[in-house]
Amino acid sequence: MTTLFFATDIHGSDICWKKFLNAGKFYNADVMILGGDMTGKAIVPVISHNHGKYTTTLLQQKFEITSQAELDEMFARIRSRGYYPYLTNQEEIAELEKFPDKVYQLFLQEALKVLEQWMEMAEKKLHGTGQRIYVSPGNDDHFSVDELIKSCPAVILAEGEVLQIDANHEMITSGWSNKTPWNTYREETEEELAARYEKMATRLQDPARAIFNIHVPPFGTNLDEAPELDENLRPKYAGNALKPTGSTALRKAIEHYAPMLSLHGHIHEGRGTSKIGKTLCINPGSMYEQGTLLGALVSLGKDKIDNYVLTSG
Repeated sequence: MTTLFFATDIHGSDICWKKFLNAGKFYNADVMILGGDMTGKAIVPVISHNHGKYTTTLLQQKFEITSQAELDEMFARIRSRGYYPYLTNQEEIAELEKFPDKVYQLFLQEALKVLEQWMEMAEKKLHGTGQRIYVSPGNDDHFSVDELIKSCPAVILAEGEVLQIDANHEMITSGWSNKTPWNTYREETEEELAARYEKMATRLQDPARAIFNIHVPPFGTNLDEAPELDENLRPKYAGNALKPTGSTALRKAIEHYAPMLSLHGHIHEGRGTSKIGKTLCINPGSMYEQGTLLGALVSLGKDKIDNYVLTSG
């Protein structure tokens, strides 16, 4: 029997990454899988003033900082919520406001810096343990993160691969999604997704024992329901109007190949399980901003799933 732990959409949260690295030992998992969207969403400027004072705004709350200890604590707080703190001053802020492209380059620089730290942390934590971590960047992750992941011996970049995770089970992986309103890095049409899945699935030796590790959920399950948006990309009816946003191509691939297990993320509110034929589909959801690592612990028998549970910690 093989036990795997799956989590996804940690979006730059230091706390969630550290919890993930510790989850293998804590849950006694043989295989660790981190789904897409590893990187954060925004920079939080921490502005330096005279006489050792700083100001910043986090989640619409303003803070005044008057000591190095408070500054260190604020940096850790920002990082724990998946944002990137950036120490700056009023002059640089004024300059950046004139050139939005520089803001983007700064964001990417900070995101890659943190991810490099994460890879170093993983190597230090897992070196010599034999623990396997499979990672696939998601639609929100810039393509430059792939080379950083490849540089870490403790982490396997699984995107586009057919990997043998134990003696009986193979896994296909993709972090690409169907089209979103935000025009993210790794998204494409349903036709393109279908070709992507087919290219991997046709290489499976035994699809009935396989695992689909696909960032986007299949269409029309409770795993893919997200708030419906208006023309300004704001949730309708205070977020109470939900609509399916998953991939139709993925659903067809699951119906056709009938893998044992299908693992998903992307829709943070879509925590739960669903069945498509014999396939168990799981989306553990995401609460990265709260520093909570949501996950799924799955025990694989040779020809069936022996047990599974959604975790939170």
